Amino acid sequence: MILRAKGIVAGEDGNWIHFDYVPGEADVRNGGADVTGKLCVIGSKVDKDAVKALFGL
Repeated sequence: MILRAKGIVAGEDGNWIHFDYVPGEADVRNGGADVTGKLCVIGSKVDKDAVKALFGL
């Protein structure tokens, strides 16, 4: 169960993707560059390996 997720990740085209997620609502947009990507996932029984695979970590 994911209660909240947010982050900034590099897109394949070199742009940065900013995202926010809460159940029932997702906001994904292009944004300014950052030095490195950031990712925070909050929930219960989160499959860490699946999250890593999703983001290519």
